[in-house]
Parts: sequence; C-alpha cells; structure tokens
Amino acid sequence: MKKHYILAAIYLPLVLLVLCANCKEKRMNAVETKTEAPFLWEAANVYFLLTDRFNNADPSNDVNFNRTDSTAILRGFKGGDLKGVTQKIEEGYFSDLGINAIWMTPVVEQIHGSTDEGTGVTYGYHGYWAKDWTNIDPNYGTKEDLRALVEAAHNKGIRVLLDAVINHTGPATEKDPAWPEGWVRMNPTCKYKDYNSTIQCVLVENLPDIKTDSNENVELPPQLVQKWKAEGRYEQEIKELDVFFERTGHPRAPRFYIMKWLTDYITEFGIDGYRCDTVKHTEEFVWQEFKAECDYAFAEYKKANPDKVLDTNDFYLVGEVYNYGISGGKFYDFGDKKVNYYDGRFTAQINFEFKWNAKQTSANEMFKKYDSILQHDLKGYSVLNYLSSHDDHTPFDANREKPYETANKLLLAPGASQVYYGDETARVLHEEGAVGDAHLRTFMNWDALEGNKDILEHWQKLGQFRKSHPAVGAGTHSEISEAPFVFSRTYTKDAFVDKVIVGLNMPEGAKEISVKNTFKEGIIVKDVYSGKTSTVENGIVKIDSEFNVVLLEE
Repeated sequence: MKKHYILAAIYLPLVLLVLCANCKEKRMNAVETKTEAPFLWEAANVYFLLTDRFNNADPSNDVNFNRTDSTAILRGFKGGDLKGVTQKIEEGYFSDLGINAIWMTPVVEQIHGSTDEGTGVTYGYHGYWAKDWTNIDPNYGTKEDLRALVEAAHNKGIRVLLDAVINHTGPATEKDPAWPEGWVRMNPTCKYKDYNSTIQCVLVENLPDIKTDSNENVELPPQLVQKWKAEGRYEQEIKELDVFFERTGHPRAPRFYIMKWLTDYITEFGIDGYRCDTVKHTEEFVWQEFKAECDYAFAEYKKANPDKVLDTNDFYLVGEVYNYGISGGKFYDFGDKKVNYYDGRFTAQINFEFKWNAKQTSANEMFKKYDSILQHDLKGYSVLNYLSSHDDHTPFDANREKPYETANKLLLAPGASQVYYGDETARVLHEEGAVGDAHLRTFMNWDALEGNKDILEHWQKLGQFRKSHPAVGAGTHSEISEAPFVFSRTYTKDAFVDKVIVGLNMPEGAKEISVKNTFKEGIIVKDVYSGKTSTVENGIVKIDSEFNVVLLEE
C-alpha cells in the first residue's frame, strides 16, 4: 500500500502538470479563435466592371459576327472577356482589394450589327443591347467560361452579380430586325415629366421598349426561332419554356419570357444576385414578379447543389432607379407618384446621391446622416454607394486628383460600396476625342499599377478592413471626435459582435485615440493600417505610425 502512495506522489503532479498545460492551451485557443465574420449584402464591397473593358485573357474571341466596322472612339469591342475576370480572381487581385462581390455588365448575346446615331458607329460592347438572352455573347466567352468564373469566385468567398435588362432589346439594325409589335413599342420617346412618360415609352430613339405592362400571350420572335433552329437548340428551348409557363401559370407575355431566361443563369451557374437595369422605366409590379422567380430559382439551385451553397443569404437584387437618393428613404418620387421599390422587390438601391453628399458635406456629417437613415427608415435594407460609374457623366473625381479621399469616403461609409474598375488605380475618366459616357469606359489601366502603388495599397487596406468587419457598412455609427475625425462602428447579430474604430486626418507620428466605449481595458488592439498593436490603458490607445489613418480592431 505504501508503494502505491509513493508512486502516486511521483506521478500525480506530472499528470496534473500535463492536464494544466492542456487546459492552458485550450484557453489560449479559445481566446485566439474568433467567430468568422458573416457576409452581409448591406455591408458588401462590390467591384463593378465592364466585361469588355477589364482584362483580355483570350484574344481569339475578340471579333465575332463580322463586327469589324471602324467605330467612334471607345464605341467598339476592346477584347475584355470572362476569362480575363477569372484570371484576376485566381491571381488574388479582388481578394487583395477586399472585394467580396463582383458585378459585371450583361454577358448575354448582343446585337450583331452597329448603330450610328450622331456619336459615330457603335457596337453593343457594353452588354445592354440584347439580341438573345439565352446565349452568352462570344466576345465575352462561353457558358463554360461563366461557369468557371463563378466557381473561381466562390472558391475565394466572392459573390457574383450579373446585370438584368428587362426594359428593352437592342436597337434594330440591318442584321437585327426589331422584335414583333406584340413584344415592343418603338415610340413615344420618354419625356420624364411624370410616371407614365417615364415608363410607357422608349428611352432613346430606336431602342425598342419591351411591353412589360402587357399580359397578352405572344409567340416567340421569328428571328429567335430561326436562330435557335440554326443552332440546333430550338426543341430544348421550347421544352423549357413550356415547363416554366406550366409551373408558374404566367401568361406568355413578353416580360415572363425574359424572366425565365434570366433566372436560368441562377439555376445553371449559381450566380448570387442581379443588378437590375432601368428599374424606374418598368412598372414596379414587374420587379415584384422578378423577385419571386429569382427567389424560386435560387432555392432550386441550393437544393440541387448543397455542396456549393455559400451561406443562408437570400438572392440579392439591387436596383438602378436613376437619380434615386438615400434621402428619399424607401421611395422614389416621379412628381405625380411616389413608388416604394424596396418592400417585396429590392434588397438595395444604387445611391445616386452619394457623390453629391461627398462633394458638399464633410465625411462626419455624411456618415451621421447615412447611419440615421439606414438604422431607421431603411432598416433591413441598404444602398449601394458609388463615386464613379459607367454612365454617370459627373463623377466625384474624374481626373483622379483625390484618390485617397475617394477611398476614405466610399469604403468607410455606412451602406454597401461599389468600386468602379480603376477607382483603385486612378484610371482617369477621360479620353481625348471620346463623346459622352465613352469617357468613363476606357480599358483598365493595368500598366499604371506600379506607378500608382501607394494609391492601390490604400484601397487594399481599407477594402480588406471593410471586408473583415461588417460593422463598417452595417454597424451603428458613433462619432468619438470631430477633429481629428474618429468614429466607432458596432454590429451585433446573434452571437456575433463586431466593433471597430476608425481615425481619419490623424497626425502623423504619435497619436492617442479614446476607445473606452468600444474596447475593454487591458486588451490588445491592432491598427490594421500600420500593422502596429497597442494595449488599452485608461481607455486610451497609443499608436505611433507614419500614417494619418488608423483602423483599429480587437
């Protein structure tokens, strides 16, 4: 018995020492392991690019359908393609920028001919002149290319948005006859004076307006029937249409054909959302119907592909209600009628007001205003803020004289952010001899990356911070000091809590930031911008860096 006591006395301390070491290790792991930040559309960092103008990875598809006429400056295809986007995804370009969603201009087959309406010969390089919604334009690539792009993006945790056009077809040309009268109207031209003169009209001359208000059954356009038969897929397309109309009970009206074709991109490729074009030029009930079909298609995709489901988010729909601003809350005012495009229709709206707010008010005033609206009138929804785009003729900084200010205001504002391709590389939005929106659509300035390295790095740091912290876009905003401008954002959902503090226009060198209402005493916080850490003492964090920006996280 005595022997057993002696053995116990020797080995028990060793056992306890091992157990305590294991306990300590578990405690350390528990502290170090953080709950992964959920992806929130209301806090997303979206990269918007013109498919034809971003990156040319496959020169073999640069010319199709004999689109060889000499065009006006920047009015023809320039070679950008789906493979080019995939290449940059796989290289980590978007991940380095903190991008978690990519929106591309429409990839459907465009009219084969060209137009010349005073600006010179123009092809449908931009993607908004559909000829066949069921096919991808070979200038952009193939269905296999799109499938590879979505898969590559999802592997990086990046969502993919395509662009939905229901309002119009492409212009009529020698190669592209107008769709039948039951499908489209060719006049009058929109006057934008009230609701009706904005909707039941053509946006510009020779841009056929789909009769989205019609519930009359229509046959397929003969040119589409002829095309499908020549391509050997007529029977399959008809079979799918029959199944769609039998399931939904919708009349074979123009808008429902297009909805079927657009939602096929959800079930076939697993895209995560649509940016919807020319929303206010189409009856609001159309978008309610479209949302229902998108939601159904997304649920079917998830059911059929459980291994590819990224999260529990709903299908994302963001609307382009031209000139909508966040100050309007849920409503857009036509003058004679106010329309709510949010409830039962869209997750978010593009915020055309943002650039004016950025020009006219300070960042702290703008952030307070946005926080108030998003946390109250638009609670549960969001806006997509931008400072430059493909069709806004008055961008915030066309000559790229304020790339740092642009990044600060866009990427740190409440709401979702839309980075337009080249914002991060100071791509100048002007081309000598170009006319109108062509100025905004130059090819991506990849050759300027090295020269604009500091600018790119600034966008990367802010973008990564936004991506890592949903609080930046979706959290509650609280000002800590006005000069220098320091604020906190806090977001809570279930067990997930996210808190950050941001300082702008800080002094270079040593700086002190009050954090007592955000971070607990004694914890270590990191300034993501400089990479330096500091311990909270007496509610203060001290950071000594060469930068005037501070991005604090626990």
